[in-house]
Amino acid sequence: MLETGTKAPEFELPDQNGELHTLEEYRGKKVILYFYPKDNTAGCTKQACGFGELYPQFMEKGAVVIGISKDTVASHKKFETKYSLPFTLLADPELKAIQAYDVWQEKKNYGKVSMGVVRTTYLIDEEGVIVKAFGKVKAAENPAQMLEELP
Repeated sequence: MLETGTKAPEFELPDQNGELHTLEEYRGKKVILYFYPKDNTAGCTKQACGFGELYPQFMEKGAVVIGISKDTVASHKKFETKYSLPFTLLADPELKAIQAYDVWQEKKNYGKVSMGVVRTTYLIDEEGVIVKAFGKVKAAENPAQMLEELP
């Protein structure tokens, strides 16, 4: 996980509609950047729907929410449509941002060790600096937790 106070790594990734996004385009806004393992799984759905429900409050506080996983653009589109998600989902199948943000790590599941995305959320300020970093977040609690972190 990256340290607070460091410059957030730049990225260029396609969203659920295939349009490219960069971190630079969000300069001047607070960014809730959350990394999650997989579309349409129980925890990831709870987390995404939580961010969706609170999205108007994030916008009131001048923040945008961006979710990133290694799923494809098509998978993200289905996920967005199924749950009416109002925010950007970025596809990172080549693990560019996932590795740059140090969330591709060894995980243990029922004694089996594998590499995967560790659920992590970063709060990035208007200047592109990481001001808060939360690793191994609880999916259902993370959206409300992040809302409280905003002034």
